[in-house]
Amino acid sequence: MKLYPVIQAMVISRLAMTSAFTLSNVAKRGIHLTSWRLAAEGGRTSNAVSDKDLMAKTIEGKGKKKQVKLNTNPPKGTRDFYPEDMRQRTWLFQQWKDVAKTYGFSEYDAPVLESESLFTRKAGEEVTEQLYNFVDKGDRAVALRPEMTPSLARMVMAKKGGLNLPLKWFSIPQCWRYERMTRGRRREHFQWNMDIWGVNGVEVEAELLSAMVDFFKRVGLSAEDVGIKVNSRLVISEVLTELGIPEEKFAATCVLVDKLEKVSHYFT
Repeated sequence: MKLYPVIQAMVISRLAMTSAFTLSNVAKRGIHLTSWRLAAEGGRTSNAVSDKDLMAKTIEGKGKKKQVKLNTNPPKGTRDFYPEDMRQRTWLFQQWKDVAKTYGFSEYDAPVLESESLFTRKAGEEVTEQLYNFVDKGDRAVALRPEMTPSLARMVMAKKGGLNLPLKWFSIPQCWRYERMTRGRRREHFQWNMDIWGVNGVEVEAELLSAMVDFFKRVGLSAEDVGIKVNSRLVISEVLTELGIPEEKFAATCVLVDKLEKVSHYFT
């Protein structure tokens, strides 16, 4: 086949470029081909193809990186549930569910991650200071729930009066609080919540207390093992007012009162 010199030179150049491109792609896949053919055909030889020791150098370079030892412990304040632990937890949760359903409660749940504003209250309140909170990648202030009641209130309000009252709902939420750990109290915990909305009388408290006693009996606990204490914010408010505690100190004082028995337990 006869070609004019100019056209022939263009074809040879295009073939050399194509060969260089193809071999370059092959070299990237880790296959070493002879690079002298490119040079003979007028193509340019890349360092990646000509350096026969490149792979060895790459492996050696990776090997020099310091390996970080994997910490097999869960984050501080949390725990793992191995199969034997899960069997016990499942049994306990089922006892709670059975009691709640016996009293006509319906189960519900909510996200463990909520808007931080849902839990942000007056400065100084314990729950506000113990939040696991952060700003997510969408620049939203969020927090792991420290308790379930605010989420329940949000859900009820979201229906804008569309729910039939009274409500009898229960949940077993996982809650998070960044607090000082003590024996049997970590920074994550599960709790059994039973809530009644739309009834103002004391019969609500009586029904919930009855459910608690029923649960204790089902798991083999009696008055010799556990006790139930009932308090009232109205009563304690009156007492603190009589003692001259200002209203702005009410929440902080309630926290201290709540911890009195715990503190005395550690110093006796």
